[in-house]
Amino acid sequence: MSMESLKSKIHPVNALYGKSKPFPIIPSCEHIAGSEILILKSLKLQEKLGPIFDITCDCEDGAKTGKETEHAEMVVKVLTSNANLYKMAGVRIHGFNHKHWKKDIDILIPALGESIAYLTIPKCTKAKQITKMVKYIKNIAKSNGIRRKIPIHVLIETHGALKEVWDIAKIDGVEVLDFGMMDFISEHHGAISASNLRSPEQFKHPLLVRAKTEIVAAALAHGVVASHNVTLDLKDPKQAYEDASQARNEFGFLRMWSIYPTQIEAIVDAMKPDYSEVQDAANILIAAQDNQWGPIQYHGELHDRATYRYFWQLLQRAQLSGVDYPEEAKNRFF
Repeated sequence: MSMESLKSKIHPVNALYGKSKPFPIIPSCEHIAGSEILILKSLKLQEKLGPIFDITCDCEDGAKTGKETEHAEMVVKVLTSNANLYKMAGVRIHGFNHKHWKKDIDILIPALGESIAYLTIPKCTKAKQITKMVKYIKNIAKSNGIRRKIPIHVLIETHGALKEVWDIAKIDGVEVLDFGMMDFISEHHGAISASNLRSPEQFKHPLLVRAKTEIVAAALAHGVVASHNVTLDLKDPKQAYEDASQARNEFGFLRMWSIYPTQIEAIVDAMKPDYSEVQDAANILIAAQDNQWGPIQYHGELHDRATYRYFWQLLQRAQLSGVDYPEEAKNRFF
């Protein structure tokens, strides 16, 4: 198809959403790194593997006590360097009850506001705390001439945050709800045993199942991505794969944390769309575009805008996770 013909076609973004909020299409894996060495190694790995995962630079647990300012400045130095090739790095800042959270934002936003992938907020116990933090982020961005809305990721790791997770999910700017299972279990004062930090028990304990399903339900109801907790086993990528697969297929998580480099590809592989379904998605969307996004038949089945939105999201996830699909769909849609 010629470039002129392509220009006359209506793109899925314009055809399928109108004024409604599109669901975030972001990588299925976020890899956390705390020190300068680990952040640089992560960026190097991202360059090698391609833009299939995000990197979360940790200004919370990664910063030494009393060295919070220096740590945030180090993150700025690294993320404004040529090492940050894909601009797919976010930053976890301190929580609302830590005295340095505003200073984190004061340092990070002026330097990284135009390129930072997201800011992650931990340890909050109430939706109003996150609302105040988001308001401060927006004010600092505005005062520095930054017009883009910086995506906000929120860690759900306290009793209070879980109780108010539906209110948190609807806060303007929130893109991801992360389940911080380790802190969440600690908050239960021994009522949940350490064995539940690992599989299969983490997927069986009623209090953890309740937390995971509530987070996913709140996220999806408000057009937000739910991100699953880490796998503690650092040596066996198969365990990360199995955890990611179960989190995706049984609980509806669309993203998962990585804490070790070998976990990254395992998580991406477990959460990537099925190859045959991706091929169908490409063919259905091509036919739909040719029909001006009216209803079509494909393999004897009826498809319309409802299924087109599903397949468009699927194709975007395939693009992010490295699943191959027809060249014509690449030319038309990306």
